[in-house]
Amino acid sequence: MKIGEAQQKYRAQVKSYREQRSALSKQLEDVRSRIQHMPGNQEYKEKFESEAATLQLTLDALDEKQSEYEKYLEQLSEKYCAYWNATVAEQQKDASKEYAADVAKVMEVARRLMKGAIVPASDEKKLMEFSMDMYQVAKNVGAMARLEKREKYDSLWKDDEEKKEYDDPREVAENADAGPGAPEIVDVADTIASAGMTE
Repeated sequence: MKIGEAQQKYRAQVKSYREQRSALSKQLEDVRSRIQHMPGNQEYKEKFESEAATLQLTLDALDEKQSEYEKYLEQLSEKYCAYWNATVAEQQKDASKEYAADVAKVMEVARRLMKGAIVPASDEKKLMEFSMDMYQVAKNVGAMARLEKREKYDSLWKDDEEKKEYDDPREVAENADAGPGAPEIVDVADTIASAGMTE
């Protein structure tokens, strides 16, 4: 089962257990109130006390199962975050590499301009965007060097036209395998029945 699917299923289970628990808690409060306000009729009082005990056992069973589901959801959340972070880290690593490569290219363009060489206008623009001061210094030094011999270069960014596509971290995290250890999904009605109470 994928993490995203498992999170949906177990969140729905927790929600249904909470709703059922809320209804049974109100019912238990009502029964306890009847016990307190009941006149001396011992037979009815024992009946309500028995019903209260059954309701309490049922609530305890619901709490136990809900707690199991909540713990599993925490584990899924940790796995989700791990996959998310790994995907983002990979993207950041690639972005850092690209930035370092761009800085190296910008420095090479500045070096070429300083030598008085002719570089493509697109490369000059990249240098300008990176640092206007560096561009102006390179152009000024290059103007002096131009009196000598000039070289002509091709663009350094020619091979960078194709950009890398990245995976969506949410999609990666949701579609990762949830792994073993998922608690069995038990319907609320079955948990109530196993606690000895029928609806």
